[in-house]
Amino acid sequence: MTDELADIVERLRTISEELADLGLQSLRVALRSGEKRDPFERRVAQARRSVEKAAGLLTGIGDDDSD
Repeated sequence: MTDELADIVERLRTISEELADLGLQSLRVALRSGEKRDPFERRVAQARRSVEKAAGLLTGIGDDDSD
């Protein structure tokens, strides 16, 4: 993997962590107010999974010639 690609993967992982924190914060607010999981938190969780998938897909590029 090139250094540039490794940097992108690292940024994606950081973004994933930030989205996870945002989702947890949203859940805490909902729990404190007696509400259920809100649509915002669901969208954040979906975005986090997508970012993690992108990071996973980019990891290992150039390490093998199978693709």
